[in-house]
Amino acid sequence: MKKSALAVALVAGLLSTSAIAADLPNRKTAPVAPVTYAPAFSWTGFYVGVNAGYGWSGGTDVTVVGGGATTLFTGGDEGGFTGGGQAGYNFQTGAFVFGLETDIQYADFGGGRTFAPSLVTTESGNYWGSVRGRLGFAADRALFYVTGGLAYGDIGENVFNNNDTRAGWALGAGVEYAFTNNWTAKVEGLYVDIDRGNKAGSITTGGTLYTATQSSDSGFGIVRAGLNYKF
Repeated sequence: MKKSALAVALVAGLLSTSAIAADLPNRKTAPVAPVTYAPAFSWTGFYVGVNAGYGWSGGTDVTVVGGGATTLFTGGDEGGFTGGGQAGYNFQTGAFVFGLETDIQYADFGGGRTFAPSLVTTESGNYWGSVRGRLGFAADRALFYVTGGLAYGDIGENVFNNNDTRAGWALGAGVEYAFTNNWTAKVEGLYVDIDRGNKAGSITTGGTLYTATQSSDSGFGIVRAGLNYKF
């Protein structure tokens, strides 16, 4: 009898424990979905683009000698449209961006003027360009940079259409923003100094020989906006 009672008690205990366990809540939770991160934007790569803006330069002084008199004509500041294209390459390491850019530009910085009878200045070749290094700091899709290097061109007024190309330097800064993975927009300011030197010319009109010597301010400023496609 004692053994039978003990067996019945064990069976009842096991059944009671199983019932309690069945009533307990399930402690298993749903699996956590993996977190994905969008890759950070990279400035590394080749790009090409276009730009347009405004440029202004110092005036042209012309000394005219003829008819027994010497006259100095002083020109005012000149300014106008400038625009063209650029191409370059950027390499990004960490937050720093190193680049090289070249551009070629059209410039319209004022027309010719008459300084004496039949003695006029004309606009020169109306172009300039540069090959510059770029050093920037990237904040994701925004790039803040400084730039500088070689400049060249033939712009401004010249006596008697005496055109030639000269070299100089360019220095500036800008900010560029990538509004898609391939398209970027920039705003940039440059100071360009191309030594135009002194030029001379002469002409005989009305029986009088006029000679002229020109000196020009060699520097000009540029403010421009640009659009680039990054490969």
